[in-house]
Amino acid sequence: MNSLEGKRIFLVAFTGALLVVLMGCARLQNPPRANPSNNQNTGHVIPGQPALPQPQIPGPLPHKEGPVPLKMGIRPLGVSDRVQLRFLVIANDANDFGLPTWRAILDQVGASYDVLLAQSAPLTVDSLVDPDGTGRYNGILLTNNSLLYQDSSGNFLSAFDGVEWNVLWDYERNYKVRQVSLYTSYGTFPEDYCLRPVSEGGVYDTALNASMTSAGAKVFNELKASALIPITYSYVYQNSLAPGCTATTLLTSGGNVLGVLSPSADGRERLALTFTTNQYLLQANLLPYSLIRWASKGVFLGERKHYLHVDVDDWFNDADERNPDGSYVPGGFRMSASDAFSTYQIQRSLITKYASVLPSFMLNLAYNGEGADTTAPANGTSGATGCDLTLASPDPLTSTSRCLRNDFRWINHTLTHPKMQNYPGDPTCPTITAAQIRTEIRQNIDVGNTLGLNLTNWRVLKTGESSGLGVYNPDCHNDIDPPTDFGLLASNPDLLNEAALYGVKYLHGNMSFKSHQPGCFNCGIYHPMKPSLLIVPDWPTNVAYLATTPDEEASIYNCFFGPSGTCAGGQFRYWPQDLTYPQVVDAETNIALNHLATGSAYAHTFHIANLRQYSPNQNLVFDWMDALVGKYASYFKASLKNLSWPNLGAYTANRTSHFSTLPATKAVWDRALNQVAVSTTAAGTLYLSGATATGVSSETYNGNTISRLSLAAGQTLTLTPAAYVATLSADLGDVSLQTLPDPPDSAPSDGQ
Repeated sequence: MNSLEGKRIFLVAFTGALLVVLMGCARLQNPPRANPSNNQNTGHVIPGQPALPQPQIPGPLPHKEGPVPLKMGIRPLGVSDRVQLRFLVIANDANDFGLPTWRAILDQVGASYDVLLAQSAPLTVDSLVDPDGTGRYNGILLTNNSLLYQDSSGNFLSAFDGVEWNVLWDYERNYKVRQVSLYTSYGTFPEDYCLRPVSEGGVYDTALNASMTSAGAKVFNELKASALIPITYSYVYQNSLAPGCTATTLLTSGGNVLGVLSPSADGRERLALTFTTNQYLLQANLLPYSLIRWASKGVFLGERKHYLHVDVDDWFNDADERNPDGSYVPGGFRMSASDAFSTYQIQRSLITKYASVLPSFMLNLAYNGEGADTTAPANGTSGATGCDLTLASPDPLTSTSRCLRNDFRWINHTLTHPKMQNYPGDPTCPTITAAQIRTEIRQNIDVGNTLGLNLTNWRVLKTGESSGLGVYNPDCHNDIDPPTDFGLLASNPDLLNEAALYGVKYLHGNMSFKSHQPGCFNCGIYHPMKPSLLIVPDWPTNVAYLATTPDEEASIYNCFFGPSGTCAGGQFRYWPQDLTYPQVVDAETNIALNHLATGSAYAHTFHIANLRQYSPNQNLVFDWMDALVGKYASYFKASLKNLSWPNLGAYTANRTSHFSTLPATKAVWDRALNQVAVSTTAAGTLYLSGATATGVSSETYNGNTISRLSLAAGQTLTLTPAAYVATLSADLGDVSLQTLPDPPDSAPSDGQ
């Protein structure tokens, strides 16, 4: 191949988990105490990244004109209407910039897929078609449309030769399989998408907003039709359509084309975006899920829903407070009855304000029963008489909590919030016995039952500071420096045994710690020392556990991340200037928005100090929530699910089973019979989108049918695909365009 004009693509990769943490539980002492008691509610401040990664901008694609000649005589053997529910991702090589993006969305969904590195692996008929004639894939995902690269001599070559391109096109045509190109330039190589150049160049942190056309809103149907897609840190081709072209515009900016549905001359369905993306950018969490749903015609292994779960730790306990001048008041804050009732009112207001995406919501309150007064009567019933805050009570907070007992979900956070970790070898360190752990777990449930709280039940346990799960400071006298992650094998066996004996199934972990991070998306970790216990991690936030007002939050945030921050010796300085409180909320909710947009089910964790009513019907938790849900609602029409913790735990257990069962599973869609046959050699749970069957647990979410299959080893289950409307005319695919209203989301079954 001749040398081509163009520029080398600059690639960037990001590794590691995104940790967003200013966590702790209630008390921070300014100097380390000489001999801390094990049932003191001490906490640690662990600063994490204050912002999402900022990727470098890849360069333009190499340019070449002239199509690869179409040779329709290359016909795969055994052509049929049978295809596996599996995606094929085609990249240049392992360093291809688009590969992490496709992997990220497919792994989030839990889809089956293969990756072909086109520079080193040939594409043949046998790699696309099984010996019985079944197609191996029902969606083709290209990292870019041309697969051009620069060799060591500076020549631009295509990773596919003409034969390979025709093998791919023949497969797509004969098996009616759709193709998506994640990054596409104008030009006619290897085939013409009808795109003609208008302008091109890099976009940095100032977003180029893309709008959906009416056709695009049908493809990207998770999103509101009016949503503006912010494109940042990308190389963008802005295009027009060639005159007389049959392509349909999906995304535009200023009248220029950024996304297109472009049928080929031989009848294949192709969709292309004309800008780069990166798995950490918001645009990657807004668009690619709809791309794989379109490519697969809505039928694929895996699923995606969106969740909002918020935990507030240490109810009934007190908390330290850090003043804006940096001084500490140990135990300086305890919630008032007014704080509690205001929290209830703001929660109701938030649901009303964002009813379209948040039809229901309850905070999860992790409570410490020692701080409650079980003799305090309820001061009303919130839904009927309301809470009478003037009623005389030995503890107004307990009385108001009893009034609001059904308006929140309550989680066992142990009776007195002790550290569950022992420190062998140092007699000056605090200790905790199995009997004490037993008391902490069981008596806290007794207090909750006495108060009539809406308990998530005894199967869920959240220990203070995730203690007892292998995370602690090796110096037991140091309450300031961050703890060390020694791994789950360093957990306290007494905690695990006592939890299991009581019937606990789910233990809260913390995404700050590597040993608590599951190996698959929305999964849990079965504890290696006690496999009956599933670790389900939370997302910590940078809303400090000892901040009660905007000024306090901004002060401690800037102490860590400001240009002159002195906390932790200044090692976490990040921003070029101190942030105001609104800027802190904006930065924090940008991070959380990506959690919601990817479909992460894990809860975000706050603390009781953050619920202080610093102004009428305002507190830090709901400042964060209002900003977050507002951002979500500006993009998505899909509603946010809010599960009880037992159902959240069951969901993560099912997702864990899905990923372990997926490699042993084969799902085949016979489009002539309109059936999907799912078989597995390993027993487990699987999620399947776009099909259902009698007796199968399923729900409707955002117009999509999601089924949860429970399969025995060797079992085959046959399902019927649901209707999926994503094509734009009867000429473009199997399903004609219709205008159908989305049905309301069906009630979830247990286990979600």
